[in-house]
Formats: sequence, C-alpha cells, structure tokens
Amino acid sequence: MWLLVVSAPLLPAIFMVSRRYRVKVSVLCHRALAWALRLVRGRVCVKSTHAFVFSRCTHGKADSILQTYDLYANTHPSLCISPHMSGVLEEAVQRVRPPLVLELGMHCGYSSVRLLRLLPPAGRLITVELDPLTAELGEEIILVSGFKHSQFQVLTSSSAEAIPTLPSLLTDLDKGSSEGFSLVLMDHDPQQYLPDLLSLEREELLRPSGCSFLLIHRKQRDLREILDHIGARPDCYCIKSERQGVTEIFYQKGSTGLDR
Repeated sequence: MWLLVVSAPLLPAIFMVSRRYRVKVSVLCHRALAWALRLVRGRVCVKSTHAFVFSRCTHGKADSILQTYDLYANTHPSLCISPHMSGVLEEAVQRVRPPLVLELGMHCGYSSVRLLRLLPPAGRLITVELDPLTAELGEEIILVSGFKHSQFQVLTSSSAEAIPTLPSLLTDLDKGSSEGFSLVLMDHDPQQYLPDLLSLEREELLRPSGCSFLLIHRKQRDLREILDHIGARPDCYCIKSERQGVTEIFYQKGSTGLDR
C-alpha cells in the first residue's frame, strides 16, 4: 500500500517516459527475440545435421561426407547447406589455389570440408566459430572426413576477438602462409563483415598480392555497409562477381585499375 502512495506522484513522468521510449524498447526487444530464435534454431539445425551426417556417411571419405550433407539438404530445410553456394565456393578455391584460408562462421562444418578438400597439399584452413557446441560438432565432422589437425584449426570465439590473435598464430605456420590469407569466407553475422574486413586489413592479414573475399548473404541489404566501403576504395577493392547469395570481392594492396 505504501508503495502505491509513494509512486503515485511519479506516474505521469513514468507514463511520459514510457511513451517516448516505447518504440526503442520495442525494437530492442524484437532484436533480442530474433537473436535468441536464430541461436536456438541454429543449434537445432547443427545438432540435427551432425547426427544425420555422422550416422550415414562413410568415415574417412570427404566425398561421402559432402554427399550426405547434400542428401540432408534435400530432405530437411537448412540454412547451413546450400548447393548453389558450394559451387561458387569450389570455383573460387580452384581459381585462387589459396595456401591459407580464413573461414568466419563454421556452422555445421559443410563449407569447412569443401574448402579443405580443394586446398593445395600444404594448404591450411583457420575457421572461427562463436558457438562452442557448433565448433565442437563441426570439428568432429572435419576429423571424420579424414583431415588432420595439421591441416586446420578451429578457434572458438567471436570474429572480433579472434582476428587480433591471428598474427601470432600465423608465425607458427609454413613460410608459404606468412604473407597472409588469400581467401576469406564470411558466413557469420553480416553486421560484422565491414568491421572484420577493416580489422583484417589493419592487422595486415591479407595477402598484399591479392585476397578474395566470399560474402554469404540472405538479403542484399546485408552487404550495404561493406559494399559502400569497397566503392569508396577503388585503389584496393573491387567487386569480382555477384551471384545469388554470394558476392566475391577482391583486395590488392596499393593497386590501381583493378580488373572488374
């Protein structure tokens, strides 16, 4: 009772504040709910995919792993597996022949296996995944595919935390990888695409002679910020190709007149 008496004079002010900020509060609540739903659905998808692939594939055979992934995608809705994306990814790897690849967003390990399968003999993949469960299950699938820890490394952290640690990590790799990444796959949070690109450039982690970026997106507007940045830096960046769900950009340090 006493609480009502004390708070009564404050009700008009509370009402005005609530009216003023209800839109912002509503937006924040909506974003929080959407994030939670993505997390839950993503984990369910990863668990389901892992169980399906692990139980039906031929262990030690990367081709069997990928065929089982494709079978899963044909019978189950999945945001982690896209046959269209896989074709673009394989074409880029075969063209670039990268000795060192960075993958931001591991998901269920599908793209990791495709990348590793096409890397040159001394090639190496570093993949970054925020969710510990996803990272654990994805790493298991990579090992089941027949690849060894000497060929890849999984970093369980956010991309923002992982990128500053990469320079020291690369010092332990072969000399052929010391110039930086020549292929980067971004398939995590699109809002992090531009900050991560800037961080990679700031840490001098991009191969000066050329680095291809594959940007995975569900909606074209997801790339608005990073494409605006690229458009303002024609001395270093250009858009190499734009296909449904995948945009490839090319970086070359201090270059002018990049082929488009």
